[in-house]
Amino acid sequence: MTTTKPAPTRVDDREADDPEGWQFNSSLVLTMLLLLVVMLEGPIRRALSAPVMQSWTTVFVAVFVQALPFLVLGVLLSAIIAVFVPPSFFARALPRQPALAVPISGMAGAVLPGCECASVPVAGALVRRGVTPAAAFAFLLSAPAINPIVLTATAVAFPGNPEMVLARFVASLLVACAMGWLWQRLGRTDWLRLPDHPSFDSLTKGAAFWGSVRHDVMHAGGFLVVGAMAAATLKVVVPAGWLHAAANNPVVSVLALAILAVLLSICSEADAFVAASLSQFSLTARLAFLVVGPMIDLKLFAMQAATFGRGFALRFAPATFTVAVLISALVGAVLL
Repeated sequence: MTTTKPAPTRVDDREADDPEGWQFNSSLVLTMLLLLVVMLEGPIRRALSAPVMQSWTTVFVAVFVQALPFLVLGVLLSAIIAVFVPPSFFARALPRQPALAVPISGMAGAVLPGCECASVPVAGALVRRGVTPAAAFAFLLSAPAINPIVLTATAVAFPGNPEMVLARFVASLLVACAMGWLWQRLGRTDWLRLPDHPSFDSLTKGAAFWGSVRHDVMHAGGFLVVGAMAAATLKVVVPAGWLHAAANNPVVSVLALAILAVLLSICSEADAFVAASLSQFSLTARLAFLVVGPMIDLKLFAMQAATFGRGFALRFAPATFTVAVLISALVGAVLL
């Protein structure tokens, strides 16, 4: 009778199964950062007491505290829309003619709160449920730009310029409709990869709601912090002469803030407060910042590529940027 000895356990397998082994996760990173802050308490305290840092901290806190309530409210409402309103509702509500469905779906963004992080998967669900892509893309662009939360935040951020609210609404809606009609005219189905089923389908409504809230808060909150830090840095670090030189040239100022909106990737519920802090620039340039940001930035490009395919994003993003800049300049010249 022969016996078979079990194969010796490899070191790699044993270490992988060992719960006591080192795991590089967020908790470990946070602990290391806290220890580093404690060790460098003296230098950090001296650095924060400098006049430049005090000014930086004041601007950062002001932007963050003003924007945070709108961010939280927008995340909660977008989660309600994404979880409790079935995508089939939009398919039934829209007309069958794509040319008419585009402006109607664009206007739907005015009554359905949601940030740009939520609009991409919602647009994907609309396409998957049979909504024409032109209408879905109009909703994708308009929802984070002209919903009630964003327009209210814009009014609060620009109390002395109420025309900014109207200009943002008009310019954003025009861009959304123009891109929808442009896709209907020139878009090709082989550029578009239909999205997968959303990951919250297998969960209960409550679990899906809180999962959506946690996701949006983590992502949008992080980008809000980055945007507030960038606004504070522009205020206190960049030489005033540079900013005034860019701000004094109408063409350069519009392009500069449009590019800045792409790079900062700020949540649309908070971008108005960052734009208001860039007081060196004209209202038209800041309008371009507010119109471009919710429609195309770094995070949105990545989300659009993951949802609809890289071929789509490489064509849709540059076209959206160009149309948004041109329409912002035109609307700003008329209304601001």
